[in-house]
This record gives sequence, C-alpha cells and structure tokens, in this order.
Amino acid sequence: MTRNENLARLDPTERLRLLRFVTSFAWSDLTVTAGERAYVHRLVSRLHLTPPEAVKVEGWLKSPPNEDEVDPTTIPHEHRRLFLDAVREMIEADGEVSPEERETYSLLLQLTK
Repeated sequence: MTRNENLARLDPTERLRLLRFVTSFAWSDLTVTAGERAYVHRLVSRLHLTPPEAVKVEGWLKSPPNEDEVDPTTIPHEHRRLFLDAVREMIEADGEVSPEERETYSLLLQLTK
C-alpha cells in the first residue's frame, strides 16, 4: 500500500491527530521554519482536510497544540509507522534537525514501541 493510500485510510479524527503531532514537532525547537510550514501545508492538502480543519491546523502553526492533546499512546498501532514517518519528514523539512527535534523524536520512538 502506498503512503497516499495509507493517508486516505485515516478517519477525520486520526488526520487531525496526525497533524497535531506534526505541528507539535515543528515547535519542538520553538521555531516553525518556512520549510516546516510548507511541509504541513502539503500534508493538509494530501489529507484533503475540510476548510475548518485546515484553519485549526493553521492555528497550531501559530501556537503549538496543547501538550495533553499530543499523547503518543493515542496513536493507533496500525498507523504508528505513518505517524513516525510524517514526524520525521517534518523535522527534516527545513534541511536541519535541531538537537531538540532529535531528542523529541527519539522519545516518540521509545513511547511508540
């Protein structure tokens, strides 16, 4: 199954959960770069979010999602690889992986095993 097919299988709740994780990682070094923002916008497009959902994601690019809404244990097991790949792509989107991003991603890997 292709990545786009996997993305298409996510229900609306899972799509927003994925974007909460992705945007929270954009904030892990306290700066959302143009490359990270562009990656999120591409992901929003590929997920075919509704306009209200896209507005919600745009808000997370302006201010990070609440920490209690980004719980790795809520990632459905069957979608973990998809979430991990999307987060990894996000932190690599600007061509630099900060120590904070690296550390936070490492923690996510540990928590989703």
